[in-house]
Parts: sequence; structure tokens; C-alpha cells
Amino acid sequence: MDREADVTVSESDRLHSQLSRFEDMFPGYRMEIVEGAIMMSPVKPHHNETIFEVRNALKAQLSAEWGLISDVAVPFDDDNELCPDLAVIPNAERRKNLSAYSPDLIELAVEVVSPSSIHNDYEVKDRAYARRGIPHYLIFDPYKAHCVTLWNPGPDGYLGRDTIRYGGSVVVETGIGKVTIDTSALPVDPGAAA
Repeated sequence: MDREADVTVSESDRLHSQLSRFEDMFPGYRMEIVEGAIMMSPVKPHHNETIFEVRNALKAQLSAEWGLISDVAVPFDDDNELCPDLAVIPNAERRKNLSAYSPDLIELAVEVVSPSSIHNDYEVKDRAYARRGIPHYLIFDPYKAHCVTLWNPGPDGYLGRDTIRYGGSVVVETGIGKVTIDTSALPVDPGAAA
């Protein structure tokens, strides 16, 4: 399934991220605009390592038509300019090397939970991604040692969801094919509940 952005010239001006003015001011923090507020999340090694491992697993399975972006602005509306940890978009769009992309391009969104992003990842982004029709959303949580797969987007969030404990494989049937991510080597926070 091809996903194309329907972006006009005037909209492309908006896509030059509001966050770009903060890019270098706060090293070590990930920034997004969520429900109208600028959110800064400190990044820990397990967060980056999980993104790296999931990215490598996805990249090895994607056809040449699809590519990955990471922590790039995706303006949803005036109150939400999200930066998915990973997002699968058409490779032709990724090659444009923009500072922001339309959410209409995203086939699969991936977030990795940090202590300050729990509400955003599990609730706000569930609703925002689903409302925009993003077919699949994965949440990797090193603090609970599980992955939540979400599909079947609806107006109030995803209608389908499964929770898979780390240790096995997460398998998702998407419009771009089946993807499998082995969770057995993903990092788990030392304080994670067993």
C-alpha cells in the first residue's frame, strides 16, 4: 500500500518545525509539542539502544520502497508536533531529507517509553496516531519489559492491541508486509517489574 502526503505549498511552510529553534539548546533531551506544551524527555542508554535494535530489525525487512525516519517532526495539528522514535514512510519521501513530514505518510509508528513519556506514549499518541489513520503503532517499554502492538485505528484510539512480554518475537502484519522483531535482546531497566 502506497501512502502519499497531501501537502500544499502553504502547509510545507508550517512543516518547518516549530521545534527547530530549540534543536541545539538542550542536548541530551528529546523534544516534542504534545497537546500544546513543549515536552522535554531526557534520553537514557536503554532508550537509544532499543531504537537502534528495532530500527535494524525493521530495516532488514523493509522493501526498497520503504524507509525509516527517527525523531523527525511530524506536525499533527496546532497542538501536537510529535517526533516518533521510528516511523516507516515511503523511501522516496525519506530521501527528501526534510525537517518535518506529514503523518499521512506513516505506515508504522514506533515509540520507546521513557519515565517522562508514559502518558504521551500510551495515551496521547495512541489517540493522535489512530485519528490520523496510521495503521500500526508499536510501544516498546524497557520499564515493563514488554511491547504493545496497536492496530485498527479509530477516532478515540486503536481498537486492537496486544501486549507481548520481552523474550519472544513481536510479529505484525502490515500493509507493507509482515515484520518480526525479536525482543529477547532488548534492554530492560534494572528496576523493571518482573
